[in-house]
Amino acid sequence: MTEAGGVVLLGLGPGEGRLLTREAWEWLQAVPEIYVRTELHPVVQELPPSVRVHAFDWLYRQGSSFEQVYATIVEKILDLARRPEGVTYAVPGHPLVAEATGPEILRRARAEGLPVRVIEGVSFLEPTFTALGIDPFPRLVLVDALELGTWHVPSFPPDAPVLIAQIYDRMSASEVKLTLNAFYPDEHPVVLVHAAGTSRQQVEHLHLYEIDRSPHLGLMSALYVPPLGPATSMEAFLEIVAHLRAPDGCPWDRQQTHQSLRSHLLEEAYEVLAAIDANDAAALQEELGDLLLQVALHAQIANEEGTFNFTDVVHGIHQKIVRRHPHVFGALQVEGVEGVLRNWERLKQAEREANGQETRSLLAGVPLALPALTQAQELQDRAARVGFDWPEIAPVWEKVREELEEVRTAPDDEAREKELGDLLFAVVNLARWYKVDAESALRATNHRFRQRFAHIERRAREAGRVLGEMSLAEMDALWEEAKDNEKGNPSAAEA
Repeated sequence: MTEAGGVVLLGLGPGEGRLLTREAWEWLQAVPEIYVRTELHPVVQELPPSVRVHAFDWLYRQGSSFEQVYATIVEKILDLARRPEGVTYAVPGHPLVAEATGPEILRRARAEGLPVRVIEGVSFLEPTFTALGIDPFPRLVLVDALELGTWHVPSFPPDAPVLIAQIYDRMSASEVKLTLNAFYPDEHPVVLVHAAGTSRQQVEHLHLYEIDRSPHLGLMSALYVPPLGPATSMEAFLEIVAHLRAPDGCPWDRQQTHQSLRSHLLEEAYEVLAAIDANDAAALQEELGDLLLQVALHAQIANEEGTFNFTDVVHGIHQKIVRRHPHVFGALQVEGVEGVLRNWERLKQAEREANGQETRSLLAGVPLALPALTQAQELQDRAARVGFDWPEIAPVWEKVREELEEVRTAPDDEAREKELGDLLFAVVNLARWYKVDAESALRATNHRFRQRFAHIERRAREAGRVLGEMSLAEMDALWEEAKDNEKGNPSAAEA
């Protein structure tokens, strides 16, 4: 290689000279100099005295980001590789395992036509598996702590074992812990492995909340996270749904179609709303699961028909969310919620034009199947986004009074029905101005009516009375009694 130039990517192993490969040792004895990403790796101190070592640790000390450090190293090694004598670049472990610079140097050198030789090294993985006493097959997930720490939720299924590399200090451990906490409880058992494959190896069994308290964290630390348990991942759930639809699955599920499941989807959505209205967290958890089942069933049916699959659904909504939130995932600046909504409409119109769709009404996207109150509020919201709205609430109140008077003075039943509809629409607008969801407000009122009327029924039974034989005044007194009871039980009044 010295005549043709190029680069040798050499693995220094996990941390001690005894784990260097024979090929690596022979090469290190033959070359006059090498470049290492870091001289902090223990093997650097055991290299043959004849080899001159150049290290890039000074880049880290400059305080640059890891990305900038790695980019600088890659450019420097490629420059050296263009020399007639080429360059040997050595890194901890294996040159292509948990190593940001090695794969990029390999890719760039090959693209440029530079000769490349990879001298294998024992990575940190093998001694880590030995320290843990595990076989990584069939499902171990490998994750970089530097990437995982930037996420809000883990990027892997929690029913699989995970090995997280490069937990090099308390800050990175804390960031990883916060991300894992989105799925895993504080008390979840985990294992920290330090300096695997060396005489300094340490294995710590501890709980997740303790990982950033370990005094042994360093450049050679990795975290093993055992599975959270069966039936805890979306992938496992999709497998269950696919099994239901398989030839050996459930006869009822196998018969379902998009059309036959329509009523079930609507029912489950309303049960989610009921759990929200009741402020019942346990019920909400269960009902969201039932609703998710409907989504998964529709995706499975579509997959069987060859139209789309669950991955397509996820990809589509992922792309849409990112595209429609340039103020979050891009550089766009917007002012408040109103600015977000106005930009949202512009983006949707641009999407329609890009897809060759005809310009359609701003209100066309409001589903006709929505409950009337929800539909009315959404229509008003969309019109308001483009300025079709009163500038203050006073005219809104005046419109409600106007519509109420028109109901009172309607000349016949047909006109009265129309005016009642206008009155309801005006009241929905009033709710919108007060930042109240009209559908939720009415559902809450319906619930209170049920509770109060149930009180009347119960008190009538206690008195041995038949409800239909009681006077309105008697029932009204019990109604007021129910309201008084609510004052002593605020949660009932809020329900």
